[in-house]
Amino acid sequence: MKSKSGIHRLEYLDWLRGIGATIMLHGHVWDSFLRNDLRNGGPYIFSQFIGGMPPAIFLFLTGVTLSFLMDTSERKGMFPVKRVKTAFRRSGYLFFLAFAFRFQLWIFGIPAPWRDLFRVDILNCMGFSIAVLSVMAIFSTKTRAKAAAVVGVGIACVSPFVSQMHWDAVPWLLRNYVIPDYRTFGFFPWAAYLAFGVSMGSVIRAIPPESTDRAIRWAGMLGVGAILACHYIDKLPYRLYAKSEYWLNSPLQIFTKQGVVLAILSVAFVWTRYAAGTGWSWVRQFGTTSLLVYWVHIELVYGRELFFLKGHLNEAQTLAAAVFVILLMLAISVIKTRWTEVRTYLTAAGWWLSPKVERVSGD
Repeated sequence: MKSKSGIHRLEYLDWLRGIGATIMLHGHVWDSFLRNDLRNGGPYIFSQFIGGMPPAIFLFLTGVTLSFLMDTSERKGMFPVKRVKTAFRRSGYLFFLAFAFRFQLWIFGIPAPWRDLFRVDILNCMGFSIAVLSVMAIFSTKTRAKAAAVVGVGIACVSPFVSQMHWDAVPWLLRNYVIPDYRTFGFFPWAAYLAFGVSMGSVIRAIPPESTDRAIRWAGMLGVGAILACHYIDKLPYRLYAKSEYWLNSPLQIFTKQGVVLAILSVAFVWTRYAAGTGWSWVRQFGTTSLLVYWVHIELVYGRELFFLKGHLNEAQTLAAAVFVILLMLAISVIKTRWTEVRTYLTAAGWWLSPKVERVSGD
């Protein structure tokens, strides 16, 4: 499969992203539509347990693509400072998307508090994390693979201490970008996943293509090992941190989720390489349009359009609603892809003027 730029897409990354999008849709529907009196039951708890994986997956994959950009800049012979600037500019694009997304939600939600415009969501976290970690571009690809892994471990391990620091003198907006919080995506600990993605992407680019299979299988085994090790350590009577909340800032939670991400990545690689074939895949379809799916479904699930369903469905009805939303988002995804293909064909045939051509003609 080729992207619009002609570069071969790594289908296993699209597959992983598609899995994340599907889990996200399922979890958000349960969170929005299920009745409050049913939220102590197993189905809801399970939906929210696995629902914590998509942010980790998306941040990890953002790190992977960032590392590809850094490697490409290095191969072009750019000086380290220019490589850092190139990587830093990617954060500007994500910040633009983040604030455009928040503005659209705010407009559709009027009257709404003005602070909602500055809520630190997953896109804001991506932009801020890339801005901070763009300095990794000064390293060579092989060195960056090791350095980024160390940075990821460091972010995870420092997060409990960051939570215990006094931040009263720091402006609230900056605090939201940095401090662990259940309501926002702070740099600590979420940026750890992006750093791990930079490490994994650097490994993929540093090794020969024929070694990718073995490397990703080893990554999968490392992931399973991390899950088992974190489970074992969590059962020990000893604690490294005097105060730590597992679902907020615990390194064990971060490493466990990262282990799951690596395990799914390994499965995705094996599946797309040896079993999936060359036909259309709804999972990869979601993976290639994940931003569109994310943007549209948030308004649909949490906006005003389906207000009569929020908090009113039983478990069977919520499951049916989740299936409906997934199928609807898949349809929107396919329409977007087909429209892009048609427009590309018409542009190549001279029947459609691209924005660039129009600007030149206007001059």
